Amino acid sequence: MNGFSRRGVLRATAVAGGGAVAALPAATAAAHGRRRGRLALVGGRIHTMDARGSVAAEVLIEDGRFVDVGRRVDTRDARVVNLRGRTVVPGLIEGHVHFVSLANRPGWHVVIENARDIAGVQRMLADRRAGRGTGFVAGTPVPEGQFITAMGGWHPNLFAERRLPTRAELDAAVSDRPVLLFQGGTGPCATNSPGKAFLETVSDALAGPVVVGDDGSIASGAQSRAALYHLRARQTFEDRKRSALDAMTYSGSLGLTALLDQVLPPSPGPINPSQGLPNLDHFRMYDPLLALHREGRTFVRLQTNFLHNETDPALPELRDRLNNQFPLFGDDLMMTGAIGEWGAAGDGTGAAWTEAQRLIARARWRNTNRTLTLAALEAQVAGYEAVHAEFGIAGLRWTIHHVQVATDALLTRLKAMDVGVQTGTWRYVSGTPTAAGSPFRLVVDNGIKAGIHMDGVHIAPLTPWLSLYYAVTGVNALGVLINDGQQLTRQEAMRLYTRENAWHLNMEDRIGSIEKGKLADLVVLDRDYFTVPDEELKLVSPVLTLVGGEVVHDSGAVRVP
Repeated sequence: MNGFSRRGVLRATAVAGGGAVAALPAATAAAHGRRRGRLALVGGRIHTMDARGSVAAEVLIEDGRFVDVGRRVDTRDARVVNLRGRTVVPGLIEGHVHFVSLANRPGWHVVIENARDIAGVQRMLADRRAGRGTGFVAGTPVPEGQFITAMGGWHPNLFAERRLPTRAELDAAVSDRPVLLFQGGTGPCATNSPGKAFLETVSDALAGPVVVGDDGSIASGAQSRAALYHLRARQTFEDRKRSALDAMTYSGSLGLTALLDQVLPPSPGPINPSQGLPNLDHFRMYDPLLALHREGRTFVRLQTNFLHNETDPALPELRDRLNNQFPLFGDDLMMTGAIGEWGAAGDGTGAAWTEAQRLIARARWRNTNRTLTLAALEAQVAGYEAVHAEFGIAGLRWTIHHVQVATDALLTRLKAMDVGVQTGTWRYVSGTPTAAGSPFRLVVDNGIKAGIHMDGVHIAPLTPWLSLYYAVTGVNALGVLINDGQQLTRQEAMRLYTRENAWHLNMEDRIGSIEKGKLADLVVLDRDYFTVPDEELKLVSPVLTLVGGEVVHDSGAVRVP
């Protein structure tokens, strides 16, 4: 497949009276099977992330692909974008994320992970209420009676006050629509006065009213899950499609053009109050994205793995998956991936985990596991070696993700089997010197195939700029240096997020670098990631994002003909 055949594209336009920028859906010639010809970006510092680390000044795009990259390209018959010295990088690739969950968020969702304080959260909620702002499909005010929500990967450590907003503060932001902030996977939550009035009186056959404190707080666990359930129970399929469009819009605004989804712990059947935010029916949660893809309205690249959590060594569900599903099946916008985040319960031990590795190897699928401890990594390396001796797994792109601790010897054993690793940066949010992870420097110096990820959107933010900041500085959200000695250079960190992460999607021949013949995914930045002071890394923001040569985010800072 070579890019897009049809889709809706998001362009940003100024909101009258507010001076803000909003992403609005717009029909394009491409959506009707016609191309708009050639597009040239000139006058920039284009970090190609090719094998030589080349920096170009100009790039030419045609039919969704890069057709020339260098100091000077042929701009005849091309629409020309003058970058005026701005920095350009390839479209960033998230190597481990729970994006499908974000695409199913209930309510009129807004991502608040980029707020610096509670006043920033208030502004984001007020903008969502009015239908203005960025990070979602703007232009429509929230209808009466509908919840405004912010759920998942944000954490109070990201805000100056280090706490959730109070009911009074949420009322000051939005007084005429219910609001629910839901932290992490199981709460706690915070709500405003309309939200409190609803949650304290709502009831059905599965769940009764929610206990809400005078300050709008809702305890984590059962009470937060009940609040989530009541919102999910009222979510329509059109609501889910809107949330999926919002998730893609936010991704584009961050410069994330491709994502490897690691799914959710299986929770088949109808929604119920026992489910936390990471729990959805793992057969039906793809439906809104599939519907949008059929309609030609997806505009970031999504690859979906399949997680299996069985404890029965017979593994009936995994066997059915391997017998009835094709790996890497689809197109460049949406395709199936591997087995993972894991193939069975056990993290390297037990009969079910061991048999799962054998089944996956025999079926010749790509396979993913995750590890948080050295003991788990040792067990998984030994398990991989046993399967490699029986079936051979070299070339299948098996990986181990998170890798919070490691040794050079274990990495070398993995490298001998052509196994890669993904390093995680979510410790930025709440890590400590004794729980810092990952050993980025050790991994890169070992030479093993490696990528980097934040593990959004439940326990950590989706934005890659906080992730890159942590990999480069080792400093957490509280300003404490916790991962000293494992820092990467900015070039190394960006390379992991682009060229190297493409390997983990089996797409290194199509994405991850700005090279002739590859799909035209790139990001124009508001500042130079490679030279700004460390603290400004957290503030880097794309002004223009292209996927397959089409605009999916535009702040208006550069003129696109």
